[in-house]
Amino acid sequence: MSEPSTGRVRWLLVFWLFVLSGISYLDRVNISIAGSALAEQYHLSQIRLGWVFSAFLLGYALFQTVGGWLVDRFGPRRVLTVGVVWWGVFTALTASLPARIGAALLLLMLVRFLLGVGEAIIYPSTNQFVSRWIPPQERGVANGLIFAGVGAGAGTAPLFLTYVMLHYGWHWSFWLSALLGLLAGGVWFVIARDKPQQHPYVTPGELSYIQKNLPPIVTTSEESSSSSPPRVPWRSILTSKSVLAVTASYFCFGYVAWIFFSWFYIYLAKIRGLDLKTSALYSTLPPLAIVACSLTGGAINDALTRAYGKRVGRCGVACVALILASAFLVFGSRATSPTLASMVLSGGVGALYLAQSSYWSVTADIAGSSAGSASGFMNMGAQLGGAVTASLTPVIAQRYGWTSSFLVAALLSLAGGIAWMLVEPDRPLQASI
Repeated sequence: MSEPSTGRVRWLLVFWLFVLSGISYLDRVNISIAGSALAEQYHLSQIRLGWVFSAFLLGYALFQTVGGWLVDRFGPRRVLTVGVVWWGVFTALTASLPARIGAALLLLMLVRFLLGVGEAIIYPSTNQFVSRWIPPQERGVANGLIFAGVGAGAGTAPLFLTYVMLHYGWHWSFWLSALLGLLAGGVWFVIARDKPQQHPYVTPGELSYIQKNLPPIVTTSEESSSSSPPRVPWRSILTSKSVLAVTASYFCFGYVAWIFFSWFYIYLAKIRGLDLKTSALYSTLPPLAIVACSLTGGAINDALTRAYGKRVGRCGVACVALILASAFLVFGSRATSPTLASMVLSGGVGALYLAQSSYWSVTADIAGSSAGSASGFMNMGAQLGGAVTASLTPVIAQRYGWTSSFLVAALLSLAGGIAWMLVEPDRPLQASI
């Protein structure tokens, strides 16, 4: 069925999820830009700074599943609004601890852990929104746009926050990030609704298009008579081969991605010898690659899914993308020129994000009304991978060199690609016990 000529409320809301996605990444990567100044003020080594990075990711990972359950129960409008307010408060608190406070490391880790708890709801919320608003043939593009916000937020961070740090001090890089989040969260609460039939500006044509193209939910006869949508039991989620495989793959994805979010700026400055402004400039290359490849990967995902089915469009794209990312990481880590290394490694993270929409589209496809819970569990894998890389990467680099850190990431990327071969995208989880 072709798209109606009028009515694009769903795309307005997808765009605002792109904005919130970007701000969430601005809030989480600002500490990598301001990390050296923060570490100097609180007398932290790079390894202890890595613990602060990991504290965020630990909170973020542990509350993914809880966040998914909350959004399945209460809907993406309210849950995401509360989450944005929460992470704005704790972003501001990161820069508000007194310089001479005792137990600074412990308090910073606690604040960043709680920031991670608040941010844990964002992508389960977006995936629940996608499952309710976006037909399967558009989910690749929708998720591609939402996750392009990752690149937009991370790409804006180096230049924007470096400017703020140089003119107003590193504290303001956190306070301004928090303010942007609070404003964007307020807009979301005003313009969003949990379901298309609840939105006053959805036209009859758009509503008909959405409802006719959403897949039916497999239920028991008892559940089909209930007014609330049935949910997939946790036993089905936790024992699904597809969910476990995609979660393992996303662990590998998260390990690789968070090298760039946590350490790439510091790597360019400390290891490649670039000055502050040049490091900030080159640090924009991975996020630009993320934006371009998230959008491109989503479009390819949908096109191949329509032409050849989900096995090729979802799984095939992701498998090839992660294997390609592995090759880029190997060659980029060995480049002698800082410029060439920055470009090739950025190509690696770009290739990685060709797969991003596949993860979220597949979990929306197979989990239906429980997309928040299933994708939250999956995303927990990615963030555990990120927590491991935040602390392990500087240890490997210190003992064996930064080339070894990137080679470990390349091996995990290869393993993540292979795991996609076990995913069955056409086999939905049963919404029954």
